[in-house]
Formats: sequence, structure tokens, C-alpha cells
Amino acid sequence: MNAVAAPAVSTRPRVIVLEFNELSPTLMREFMAQGVLPNFSRLHGDAQAYVTDAEEAAPNLEPWIQWVTAHSGQSYRDHGVYHLGDGHKLKTKQVWDLLSDHGLKVWVCGSMNLRYDRPINGAVLPDPWAAGTDPFPGDLFDAYFPFVQRNVQEYTNTRVPLSHSDYLRFVSFMAAHGLSLKTASAIARQLGGERLTRKGKWRRATILDRLQFDVFRWYYQKERPDFSTFFVNSTAHLQHMHWRNMDPAPFKLKPGDDEQREYQHAIRYGYQMMDQIVGQTLEMAGPDVTVVMMSALSQQPCLRYEDSGGKTFYRPREFERVLEYAGVPRPYRVEPVMSEQFHVHFDSEPAALAAATALRGLRLEGQPAMEVKHDGASVFAGCSVFRQLDRDVPLARPGGEPRPFFELFYQVEGLKSGMHHPDGILWIRDPARPHREHPDKVPLRDVAPTMLAAFGVTPPGYMTGTSLL
Repeated sequence: MNAVAAPAVSTRPRVIVLEFNELSPTLMREFMAQGVLPNFSRLHGDAQAYVTDAEEAAPNLEPWIQWVTAHSGQSYRDHGVYHLGDGHKLKTKQVWDLLSDHGLKVWVCGSMNLRYDRPINGAVLPDPWAAGTDPFPGDLFDAYFPFVQRNVQEYTNTRVPLSHSDYLRFVSFMAAHGLSLKTASAIARQLGGERLTRKGKWRRATILDRLQFDVFRWYYQKERPDFSTFFVNSTAHLQHMHWRNMDPAPFKLKPGDDEQREYQHAIRYGYQMMDQIVGQTLEMAGPDVTVVMMSALSQQPCLRYEDSGGKTFYRPREFERVLEYAGVPRPYRVEPVMSEQFHVHFDSEPAALAAATALRGLRLEGQPAMEVKHDGASVFAGCSVFRQLDRDVPLARPGGEPRPFFELFYQVEGLKSGMHHPDGILWIRDPARPHREHPDKVPLRDVAPTMLAAFGVTPPGYMTGTSLL
């Protein structure tokens, strides 16, 4: 009898990168020491552990700048991408482009402020704030991406602009693309809890993370890509909004008892939800896949606004009403991004320049009400006021009647109490699993050449970092 040959074992590397925006090395150590992050602890124990340095200071310390650095291997000075939604303007290839060029299959799920070359060998799902970057293949995420995008962009609004048919299409998509029983149960518990207690809406962001991971896992298991990224932002948001609740000591403005009961452990909850994703990823990846976890930058207490009532921000109730009051004529197309900011796209550069001038003319208590940047046929803008305002404060424009500011804008609930810090987490667990805690910080620019080196791909000359492998 002839012996049956054993199937060949593939030695082709496979890498999954978990991009957990702005997780703090300091908080990670504290929560792991408390024993509440078992999967992070397991990953850390098998990983080369680094702290990355963003090599930037405010105002250039923003995640939409730092993630471009991580994916392109270039400093901000070299890549020049400053605004969220401008990633598609990057002139150089990012990691997934270069790997695709070498015949490797890629799966980019939510990575922030990205660009990619079409056609790409695999699939791309942009971040929810993307402007000028569409999913690929074009029809794969038609029922998913707009739904998630509107929910994320309008999370502070009382009503998300979605129809019943949008919800039905989304549910049908999820049912066919990986919706797990665990996620469905979590959604039912979340909505039921909100209805019973009238509290806990802030946890919805982690539900979106669960849905995104279900889609990520569905495509990964179906296509087995060589290189995959998975990005989520919910814990970064919780840190921005609830650092004051986690640690009231350094803040002059102390949270009240009711607020503390609701939000004291919100940040820890966010880390625990990320911990569940780590556990699911390790189970899905198995022992032979390299798993990377990184945060690009982190956060720290924001104390600079304590003497002015705490940092808040204001967002248009309807973008078109603000533009109309400023005297900006149609046609145009508005694309909201994060917090108070939004893009406005016009048919010509002169129309965009006129709109930028009109928006700069808006005044609040004699000072500019808007921060505005004109770029070609587009304008990037947002309310530039972050202090507490009186309810009857007027908004003025040249040659026009003042309008009540709060008729056109609303104040987002809560005070921001976390701000960015240049340190980031980078853990690399390869199949050999050697653990080492590296004491020296490494430039964030090193991430891209390190990812390429995992596949034996030589970094291009514009990448100024060095592989850590």
C-alpha cells in the first residue's frame, strides 16, 4: 500500500494588526496589574513590547496624522497629511499597497485616514470619517459602510439620519456577513438596558466595535489574507470624555455623584471590550500568525481648560443652515468628520475660496467663530470655540442680522478631559513567541518598515524608519 503524503505546511507569513486608537501604556499596565485584561496580558507575555514615540507635539499630535505616519513610514514633515479625511491625498504608497504589489492579499478594515491604489489585491473598508476614499470592492460594503459612517459621524446628535430601509439593509448585510450570536445578544442587552434605565447609551460605541469585528472575522476566515488591519476608536473616545471620572484628583472641576455612578469605570470598560477582541483574534489567528497590537499615540489628563469651565465643543445642528447663514450659496456637498469638524466640497476653487471667506467672517463675542482652511475646491472647517458659552450669546456675520448661536449650533454633552500624548503601544507576537520588554522608545516611523520586513519586502527610500525585526 502506498503511503499518503502529508499536506505541505505553508511557511508563508501571515500578520494581523490590531489598531486600538490611543490606548495608554500607563493605563494598560495598571489594568493588567488589576487582573481585568487577561487577553492583553496573554498577548503581552508572548510579545516583543515597545513604546512608540510619535515624534510630534500639539497641534501636530492627532491620530489622523500619526496613523498616516505608522502606515507610510514617514514623519508628518514628509507626508504632510494634517486633516482627518485627507489621507487620500498622500502621494506615496502605504504598507498594504506595497504588499499588494508583491502579490500578497491584504484586508484593511477601518484603518484611519488611509489611501490605497486601485485595484488592490484584497479588500479595503475605510474609517467612518473617510472623505474621498471609498470601500473596495465597490459593492461589497454598500449596505454596511454608509450605515456605520452616519452612526459614528452623528453620534452626538439626537437623531441619526437613517431610514427604516437603511436599517433593514444593514441587518440583512450583517446576517450574511458574520453576525455572531454573541454580538446579537449584546445588542439586545444594550438596547433593553437603555430602555429600562434611561442610561448607558455611551456603551453603544463598543457595540459598533463588535459589529466591525464580526465583519473583519468573516472576511478573514473566508479569504485568509496575508496582511490584515483592524481599527477601532471607541476607547479613545471614552478616554477623551471620562478621564475626569476615572481620576478626579488632578481636575479642579469635580464630577458629581450621579455622573460618577454612570462613568467612573467607563474607560476600564472600554479596555475590557478591547480585551475581548484580543481574545477573539488570538483564537482566530492560531499559533502560526503574527499578531501586532498598536495604538499610535495615547492620552493623558487635559487640565488646560479647567479655569474656563472645562473643554467642550459645539457642532452645527444642520450644516446647511450654518452655511446659509454665512452666505454660502449652493451647490456644495458636506462631509462631517470627527467632533466639530466638517468638509465642504464645491464645483470650483473660486466657490470654495468664497465660502472660506464667508465662514471666516462669522463672529462670536467679537472673535472668529470658525477655524477654516481652504484647499482647492474644498473647505475644512469647525467651530473654534471650546469654552462654556452663555445660552443667549449671538452669532454675527458682516452686514447681517445676528442670530442666536444655539439656534444654529448645539453643545455636545460632557466635558473633554483627556488629551493626546506622544507615547504609543506596540506589541509584536510572532510564532516563536519570545517575550521582551524593550526599555527604549522607538519612532512610530519604524512600524511600516517592520511590517514589510515580516514579509521580506524591502522598504522604499521614502520610509525613514528602521525595521524592528
